[in-house]
Amino acid sequence: MTKTTSAGISRRGLLGAFAATAVAAAPTYSKAAGFLRGAGDIRRIGMHSGRTGEYLDTIYWIEGEYIAEAVREINVHMRDWRTGEAVQMDLRTIDIMSAALNLMDTSEPYLLLSGYRSPQTNNMLRSRSSGVARNSLHMRGQAADLRLTSRTPTQMANAAIACRAGGVGRYARSNFVHMDCGPIRSWRG
Repeated sequence: MTKTTSAGISRRGLLGAFAATAVAAAPTYSKAAGFLRGAGDIRRIGMHSGRTGEYLDTIYWIEGEYIAEAVREINVHMRDWRTGEAVQMDLRTIDIMSAALNLMDTSEPYLLLSGYRSPQTNNMLRSRSSGVARNSLHMRGQAADLRLTSRTPTQMANAAIACRAGGVGRYARSNFVHMDCGPIRSWRG
């Protein structure tokens, strides 16, 4: 639900206007760990889904507060496109994605290959590939598989690893990177 002021401007519109000016004035953080600890005033994420054709570019955190409407939009965007099912994505994963994007100093949105996966989708993918985990963090809304055209999988993985906040898988042959908020670890697929 969007609240509207007497001038006809939505709360989201006001936040967007504030964020646009704040983003221009916001410092660039050289260490993602500081960003993840809350050193930044604003957190933004941009994604495109090649499967649904949907784009998302949203500020989802301002001055220590997650914006509920933006989080709902992220959850819907990262749904299992095969079943249409959406879950509450773990915001730690979104924070890692945002911090890594910030470290790579690019305004390009991620191409989202996979966010949430239903158990049915995960089982189907496991039957086709040995690289899909039986208890995948995708099924808990704690992982994303992402691609950028302006950065290599190695560059993306290095940025995510610098966050020191979760798991990072580099799949160079398939040209994507897995990021999750599970235990800190990295691998090559």
